Amino acid sequence: MLIYWVVIGFFTILNLYVSVLLIRRDDLEQIQKILQILLVWLIPLLGAIGIWLLIKSQDDDDNNKPSKPSFGGGANDSIGAQ
Repeated sequence: MLIYWVVIGFFTILNLYVSVLLIRRDDLEQIQKILQILLVWLIPLLGAIGIWLLIKSQDDDDNNKPSKPSFGGGANDSIGAQ
């Protein structure tokens, strides 16, 4: 009986974690968030892991894009020319 409660607790924590990740996303529309959260709770293990992997892959793609240059003039400013 203890194993049953441990499994239920694990699924609940996993679903809550993925739901919070979805709620905090800025790149999803409201309806997308709602439908994905429903998917997580209707198909507990596969839905949560699938959506989590999707979020992770999108975040990894965003991190691999070249960043915008920082404020400043670069190497030419250090020579003192005006």
